[in-house]
Amino acid sequence: MTTLKRLWQLFVARNKEFYRDRGSMSWNFLFPVLIIAGFAFAYSGKPKPLFTIGVIGQTNPMAEWQYAKFVEIPEGEEELSKAREKVGRHQLDLLVQVSSLGADAEAARGKYWVNATSPQGDTLEKMLASIKQVEWHREEITGQAIRFVDWLTPGVIGINMMFSALFGVGYVLVRYRKSGVLKRLKATPVRAWEFLMAQILSRFVLISVTTFVIFLGAILILGIPVHGSAWTLALVMAVGTLCLISIGLIVAARVSSEELAGGLLNMMTWPMMFLSGVWFSLEGLNPWLQKASMLSPLTHMVAAARAVMIDGEGLMSAAVYMPLIILSALAFLGLAIGSWLFRWE
Repeated sequence: MTTLKRLWQLFVARNKEFYRDRGSMSWNFLFPVLIIAGFAFAYSGKPKPLFTIGVIGQTNPMAEWQYAKFVEIPEGEEELSKAREKVGRHQLDLLVQVSSLGADAEAARGKYWVNATSPQGDTLEKMLASIKQVEWHREEITGQAIRFVDWLTPGVIGINMMFSALFGVGYVLVRYRKSGVLKRLKATPVRAWEFLMAQILSRFVLISVTTFVIFLGAILILGIPVHGSAWTLALVMAVGTLCLISIGLIVAARVSSEELAGGLLNMMTWPMMFLSGVWFSLEGLNPWLQKASMLSPLTHMVAAARAVMIDGEGLMSAAVYMPLIILSALAFLGLAIGSWLFRWE
């Protein structure tokens, strides 16, 4: 047999192996279609507003403004303090409070808070001057804007943890099964739970060390702030890691095809990467996708990490303990299902 014939036979054999694996072949066709359709649906709503304005109370004389998003702020000292902090960090372009507008009122009293370093705030101040039925009182807030890199860092580290957990457990165990390693281990005194526990602990330690080094480098080199407790942040990352590992364990429980495992893992990682608020805020997404994003463990882990790092929230804050409860429940459920489904062959 000539070299060309051998090459042709190998080429044909590999193609047959691929199209006979219906799961992998179908995924290669469906994946790009689903991605395109998903983004088309996600951004099918109204265009993103130019301004974000916080409104305290029910009276809003700016309701007719186009390209402005209004955020309702409940009345109360604690809520006002948090809203003022958002103005200082440029998360709100303007914060407004207006007394009730009566039909015969000559001028209602209004108050607004603005950050002097905000370009959007300066524009909105000029627009407020056009509302003649309100007598405005100005209060300036100083504060440093949150850099995009500060906001982005928890999400990027979360993505790195996600890929390491899912592929480091899910893909590797499938490769062990396909190559016969698990079949050989079955003949040894090693029990299934011992093998799985070793895999989980190994991946957990590896991800923890890697994440610590990346965080340390980001803090020292980029000056990424951590306003909250470092121990609370470590707890969030640890629980999130266990949750992601448990998902990889479910995929690896019985699948024996590396290509199918890769397709399943991609089917999980890509939606989580784009629908977990890693690269951009979820506020501009379709409302249905905002609700669907709550099913992603990465959404809760990144949200809790940002609450600790940027907002300085503690363990007793709902922004932290609620995601921790959800991640813990998902981790326990995933580990239980993965262990129950696991087979050596």
